[in-house]
Amino acid sequence: MTTVRAFTFPGQGSQIVGMGKALADAYGEARAVFEQVDEALGESLSRLMFEGPEEELLLTRNAQPALMAVSLAVVRVLEAESGKAISDMASYVAGHSLGEYSALAAARSLDIADAAKLLRLRGEAMQSAVPVGEGAMAALLGVSLDVAREIAEAGRAGGGVCDVANDNADGQVVISGAREAVERAVAAAAEKGARKSVMLPVSAPFHCGLMAPAADAMAEALAITDLRQPLVPLVANVLADKLEDPSEIRIRLVEQVTGMVRWRESVLWMASQGVTDIVEIGAGKVLTGMAKRIDRSLKGNAVGTPEEIAAFLETL
Repeated sequence: MTTVRAFTFPGQGSQIVGMGKALADAYGEARAVFEQVDEALGESLSRLMFEGPEEELLLTRNAQPALMAVSLAVVRVLEAESGKAISDMASYVAGHSLGEYSALAAARSLDIADAAKLLRLRGEAMQSAVPVGEGAMAALLGVSLDVAREIAEAGRAGGGVCDVANDNADGQVVISGAREAVERAVAAAAEKGARKSVMLPVSAPFHCGLMAPAADAMAEALAITDLRQPLVPLVANVLADKLEDPSEIRIRLVEQVTGMVRWRESVLWMASQGVTDIVEIGAGKVLTGMAKRIDRSLKGNAVGTPEEIAAFLETL
């Protein structure tokens, strides 16, 4: 069977102190990416990634550009070591939330420096949109998207925003909004058949209506950012369909701040287009696990360390 790959890029939560260090030690191309990001931000984000402290790396303003940097380091190493362009290795790119910026930079739609600056702004804008403690997110396990929408509606019934934020995989949906509304939704989830509901340890309620101020900030920034047609089509979070036109990519990146991450549908769409392998580029293995849950026929593969890069290059 012919192998058709999609490169996918992780979102917040995959960060860990030490990430990227082995890449920097092994490859000049990785060091060059980290230097570009450091220069763009005017600080040594790479030192924070390699050495911590963890509480600093976990801050949204740092985690978002840091995860992009590791993903881009892997891509540039793969290109250099294989002698192939990303368009020779992947038929689609897709990223989970902030990973969409990594995907666009990987596909040469965005410069790495611009991606770093946008993600720093995005992280700060999302954090400041809602005062700490006033927002919340919760994972609903064992329910479909339709049932999760009913649970979110139950949360809204007493007032306040409560939206479906992430449709990650079958039986794994995340809701987001005002803390009291999300807590009401969690209380109602068991009656709606949820196997388990878990409040998430996040600093802000991402991908819900409360993020509107952050969407406005991103619209302003993206309006003056150079965006080119990606070398590989982007499968957009808010569409679960491919995008190639830079003007529409801008629009969808703004919508993505408040909109639902349609990851399950995105993976299913890629499978429907003939994709056989979901290759997770960067830190962690979260998307690899999701891919196998979404469609068991898909092959999942995480590429984020020198050893994983060497193994992946053997498959090209």
